[in-house]
Amino acid sequence: MTAGANTQMLRAQQNGLPPGQTMTAAVPSSEAWRRRLEIPAYRVGEAARYVGLAPQTVTAWHRTGVRQTLSAKERRNPLTYLQLIEVAVVAAARNAGVRLDNIRRTRDYISRQFGSKFPFAEYRFKTDGEGLFIDQVDSNAAEGQETVLRPDRGGQLAWRAIIGRLDEFEYDEIVHRWHVAGRDSAIVIDPRIAFGKPSVGGIATWVLRGRADAGESVPDIADDFGLAMDDVRAAIEFERRSPDPARRKTWVH
Repeated sequence: MTAGANTQMLRAQQNGLPPGQTMTAAVPSSEAWRRRLEIPAYRVGEAARYVGLAPQTVTAWHRTGVRQTLSAKERRNPLTYLQLIEVAVVAAARNAGVRLDNIRRTRDYISRQFGSKFPFAEYRFKTDGEGLFIDQVDSNAAEGQETVLRPDRGGQLAWRAIIGRLDEFEYDEIVHRWHVAGRDSAIVIDPRIAFGKPSVGGIATWVLRGRADAGESVPDIADDFGLAMDDVRAAIEFERRSPDPARRKTWVH
């Protein structure tokens, strides 16, 4: 089976379709937002703020081994949406306790097996705090268990008790929405909205901060945009947040 066929089958399984039936695009591929996925749009420092990492860590992730999606000349250039989501998934896995070497092996295996340039942006993963797993359809799995693929162990199959998803990411054909401030927050990054900038209710958070910085009150801003005041406050706080450099995480590559 070709890498392309493998990719289609795995995506179908992950979206609840029966074996042999592949997923069709939810929206036409000609829509403008799809063309934005690989257009540089996020400065490294901006991406680092979103994921809570040191800027040099964000750059290093995209320049190591088979992940060489940034060249030395591009290290100061903006990241694309797909590159941003890649490092966001890695950060989420690290926060869940997964070792960086396991994350590397997972990504490298999926990239090779399924011909994916940005596997962490294309496939949905689960974690048990030790490794990352991909669902596999198996009708023989016992109740309360599921068959999963462990890419960091060369595609080993195993039955595991149901384990948690990296739930700040929503998937269609790719990660199409990232709850950048946590699942309980209304702030999302979605390439279809506000050109992929953080937004609340369809309004870019930088717009809301700009109104607040100009002296407008939260109730007035909320009323103008039809937003909840709590969401406006959260957006302004998010935009004004400047993480303490001492707390930003750095990984050894």
